[in-house]
Formats: sequence, C-alpha cells, structure tokens
Amino acid sequence: MPPWTRECRSVRSVSACLRFLRAEPFAAVGGAIYATIVLVAIFADRLAPYPPKAILRVGARVARYLPMSSDHWLGTTSSGRDVLSQLIWGTRAALAVGLTAAVAVVAIGTVLGLLSGYLGGWVDRVITWFADIVLGLPFLPSMLVLASLTRPGTTVVIISVAGLLWPNTARVIRSQVLSLRERAWVEAARVTGCSTGRIMFVHVLPQVLPLAALYGSVAIGWAILAEASASFLGFGDPDMMSWGVMLQEAYANQALSRGAWNWFAPPGAALMAMVLAGFLISRGSEKLLFPKLADQ
Repeated sequence: MPPWTRECRSVRSVSACLRFLRAEPFAAVGGAIYATIVLVAIFADRLAPYPPKAILRVGARVARYLPMSSDHWLGTTSSGRDVLSQLIWGTRAALAVGLTAAVAVVAIGTVLGLLSGYLGGWVDRVITWFADIVLGLPFLPSMLVLASLTRPGTTVVIISVAGLLWPNTARVIRSQVLSLRERAWVEAARVTGCSTGRIMFVHVLPQVLPLAALYGSVAIGWAILAEASASFLGFGDPDMMSWGVMLQEAYANQALSRGAWNWFAPPGAALMAMVLAGFLISRGSEKLLFPKLADQ
C-alpha cells in the first residue's frame, strides 16, 4: 500500500471522528472529561503547587484549615496539606486503577462472551451459570471480604472489579456473537477451512471490540468509584494519594461539621465527573454501534 494511501485513510478516520463528536455532544463531553483527567495525571508533578503529603507551615505553626486563597486555591487540610495538590495527584491513582480494571473487565468479559456465544453447548451453559452466580454477589461487601483476607490495596480493588463486573460485558458480547455466527461470511470462513479459533479471534472478535470498548468506558468509572469506596472505608493503599483517601481523611476530621467544604467537595466532584464521563460516552455512542437508533 502506498504511503499516501495510508495518510489519506488516517485523515478520513480523523474527519469521521470529528464529525461523530460534533453530532454526538454526549460522547464529546465524556471524551473531553477523560482527556482532561489524562492530561492532569501526566503533568501532575508540574501542575501541583506542593507535594501531596507535604505539611505546610505559616510561620511557626502548621497551616491547618486555611481558606481558599491565591497561595492555596482549595485551602488546606487539618494536617496542613494543600488540597489542590492532593486532588491533582489523585488523578494518577484514579487512572491507574480505572484503566487497569477496565482492561481486565473487557478482556475477561469479551473472551468468555465470545466462547459462550460461538461454541454454545455445555461451554455456553457453564459460562452463563457462572456469570449468573457472580451477578448475584454484592459488589462492595465482596470486595471488602477479599481485602480483609489479603493485603488491602489497589491490587485487591482491580481484582474485585475485574472479577465482579465481567458478566455484564460477557452477556452483551455473547448476544452479539450469537447473531454474528449465523452470518454468511462466517459460514464462508468455515467452508474455506478456517479453524474455530481463527474464526472466533480473527473474524468475529474485531466485530465486537467496539461494543466491548464501550463497556470498558463504563467500567473505568465503576473501578474508580470502587477504589474510592475501599479507601474511604480504610481498605485502600495508605501510601497512595487518591480521591478516596482525601474523602476518608475529611470524614475522619469532621470536615463537614467544620464547614470545610473545600476539602471534601472537590474529590467528590471529581469522582462524579469520572463516572458521568463513562455514561456520557456510552450514551453518545449508541447510534454509532446501533445505527437503527438514528432513524428513531
């Protein structure tokens, strides 16, 4: 393929993405939120005015509960730490947990859904039975039990999210594969001698990856919310600065009763924005994945 052909195709792809974002404001807003979080996480060390755990002082005393000012845009905590710096550094923990858990959810759910939908028979029955059992487990209590039996930290959160949220992706992928395996091009691949594995992972899998990625965007929000919940309850990584740790410290120091809303409101708003971004992307991408909705 000539180089200019590849360049033309890449330009057309970018133009198609821009047209889609203009036509679907929900997806555009969700993507903008994710892009902002990613940029803040990458440049956290340059954007944060202070180290996240540095105890600041005003003269000889600790700078406790300072109000918002030009020196501390979001004030300080009870221990004299800058709230804005903690909020900025918390984006790295959010992305580390959210992206890792989302990739795990998509990988497990897509593979099991593909096997269940294409192979059918006893494989389908076993996977469906196992998915029904996992769906019946309460998410937060199960994660806390796992954390209590192991070492609390982000690894437990990622394993919990991946182990408890994959059935949603698997069931949707299974339904899609059940439809795709009856298509003429799949039958043509069988006739030409393609193996079952090649048909599943070379021909069918690319057709369901956009749908899997859509569920991955939702899983990012769930994973970040799970990490915040675990940290708030004391099961997170104490050495990692995250939004959940900020909320736990604010709760332990009765920030609400002290009126220190500048301490607990920013991490709460950041969590809401991340979860909302996943929903907006999924809502805005429905017409792209299901074109029939555009006619309704």
